[in-house]
Amino acid sequence: MTDPGTGNAVEAPVEHVLVIPTAVFHELGHFQGFCGDSQRYLDVVLDPIHASYRPRNEMEQDPSFKQLIPYCVFEHDGQLFSYRRGTDQGEARLHAKRSVGVGGHVSTLDLDREGSPYSEGMKREIEEEVNLASGWTERCVGLINDDESDVGKVHLGIVHIFSLDSAQVTPREKSMLDAGFAPPEELLRELDEFETWSQICLKALFQT
Repeated sequence: MTDPGTGNAVEAPVEHVLVIPTAVFHELGHFQGFCGDSQRYLDVVLDPIHASYRPRNEMEQDPSFKQLIPYCVFEHDGQLFSYRRGTDQGEARLHAKRSVGVGGHVSTLDLDREGSPYSEGMKREIEEEVNLASGWTERCVGLINDDESDVGKVHLGIVHIFSLDSAQVTPREKSMLDAGFAPPEELLRELDEFETWSQICLKALFQT
């Protein structure tokens, strides 16, 4: 970044993201994979007593904190939206992986909006990533924790199912490739192509 007044290089502002101490998560009940008892966790992890905003660059390397990530799955007429992550998407450790989740970090950008910072962060991330031209209803169905990967150790996913009135979802980000809707059973047959969180979601929620 360059200061337009002086022409001198200046540091870009550091993004601060919503986190909780990993110890709080463990006190509530540690699990590996998927947990459908979302209410048990949400009231506590979103409570300002425990939640705080810390520099993202530090949190990505600090497993003593969990970054809270809304993970939104779009469903229409029995089919799920999925895409492949290109190299322009922020998390290099997930490049080329397929995903059924849309969403990302809640940050200090979301503090001055009308709703709760968490809800506003979820809406902002959806608006940044896709054009959602359909009506919808939303429900929170559970949480994802994956301590077996470097990415997972520093993140906690909160899974939301968006039931859409129509399949009007198109990528806004050019790094979302091969996007479209497909039956869950088709995605389950191709499970190895998906990022770990998507694998956990598909198996927990859509495997019969």
